Amino acid sequence: MRYLRKANDRGAADHGWLQSRHSFSFADYHDPAHMQFGALRVINEDRVQAGMGFGTHSHRDMEIISYVLSGQLQHRDSMGNTSVIGPGNVQRMSAGTGVTHSEFNPSNSDPVHFLQIWIIPEARGLAPSYEEKIFDEAEKRGRLRLVASPDGADGSVRLHQDARLYIGLFDGDEHVQYVMQPGRGVYLHVARGEIEVDGQRLQAGDALMVEEESSLELRQGRQAEVLLFDLA
Repeated sequence: MRYLRKANDRGAADHGWLQSRHSFSFADYHDPAHMQFGALRVINEDRVQAGMGFGTHSHRDMEIISYVLSGQLQHRDSMGNTSVIGPGNVQRMSAGTGVTHSEFNPSNSDPVHFLQIWIIPEARGLAPSYEEKIFDEAEKRGRLRLVASPDGADGSVRLHQDARLYIGLFDGDEHVQYVMQPGRGVYLHVARGEIEVDGQRLQAGDALMVEEESSLELRQGRQAEVLLFDLA
């Protein structure tokens, strides 16, 4: 079974300083047909203007991943972490029993374009924690690079959930086949460019949800950047 959701079918919010598209129900956008996919609860594609951002706010009982596509994002949290992340950084914050943080675009001139991802953790009441790693373009070129997993495999950030996130970059003849395991589903999100998945053309912002199948083949990318979530 597979279901294609086009980019323009997502929820949208325009706050002037923030342009956001919501893959799942979030804030004022509510769609009972798109609440989550397995433990994957949120994919927000955000564009924040220079010098603007999200003031200090609270989270709890959620695994939060930030992935910058262009520009820079400044992070501060109540655990004492301060960081500016750019393209290639994967930032994971486990909110657990509760954490406050802020996210700002530190640039005076350039917007920041990033994805904020929420994954429901395996248990409530975990201790808050933070992790950040850099995966350069070469690691993702023509392959699906594991960047988040429950056991921190292959240098990935660690998630408190049976979920794995892969990121890949594809152009021209670069291709890969992803083998699915029984009882698991795949959520494939095209962050940029376009790519063919088993003969079906996907554009930036499109998502493909796949269950009860054996594999996916990604090929014929055009400046494509894709995120693949493997979920119980």
